[in-house]
Amino acid sequence: MQVSQERLEAIYRDDDDPWRFRSSPFEHARLSAVARALPRARYASALEIGCGNGELARRIAPRCAAYVGVDAVESALEAARRAVPAARFERAFLPAELPAGPAGAAHDLILLSEVLYFLDAPEIAALAEQLDRRWPQADILCCTWLGASGNAIEGQASLALFAASSRRGFRHLPAGDGDADGFRLDLAHGARQ
Repeated sequence: MQVSQERLEAIYRDDDDPWRFRSSPFEHARLSAVARALPRARYASALEIGCGNGELARRIAPRCAAYVGVDAVESALEAARRAVPAARFERAFLPAELPAGPAGAAHDLILLSEVLYFLDAPEIAALAEQLDRRWPQADILCCTWLGASGNAIEGQASLALFAASSRRGFRHLPAGDGDADGFRLDLAHGARQ
C-alpha cells in the first residue's frame, strides 16, 4: 500500500523542510553526492519526481536548460518555487501522467531522490514503464535511503522493484559519502540518439 496523500500533507503541515535539507550536514552531503553523480555537465530538460521543497533542484537546475519538479504536497511546491523561481513545479500524486518539458520537449534527465519507497509495487512498476516509454533517452539517477522509512516497502526493496521493472540497466555508483552514510546512488544511462 502506498503512502497516502494525507500522510504526505501531514509531513509538511508545520514545516516546509521536515527532513532538514537546508540545515542537516547529512542532507547537504547527500544532495551534493547526487549532483556529483550526474554523468553529463549539462542537460536540456530535467524531471525530478518527488521534488519536495526544491533543495535538490537548487543544485541541479543550474545545469539544465529547463527543470520540472513534481510533488504531491502544495506547501512543498510553494517552497520549491521560492527556492528555484526559474524552474516549473507541478502537483502530482503518483500514479500520474508526468509532465513533459517546455513545449512538450523530452526530458534527458530523470531524478528519483528518496521517493520510490512512498509507492507500492504496482505503482513502482507503472512509473518505470512510463519513464521507459516516454523518455528512453533520459539518464535516470536514483538516490535511495537505506534506513527504515516506516513505509510498506523500504528503500532497497523499492529500488530493486524499480530496476527490475525498467528495461534499462542500472549501475550502483559507490560514492565515498554514499552507502556508508545511509544512502545509495544508482544510474541508468539513457539510449543515445
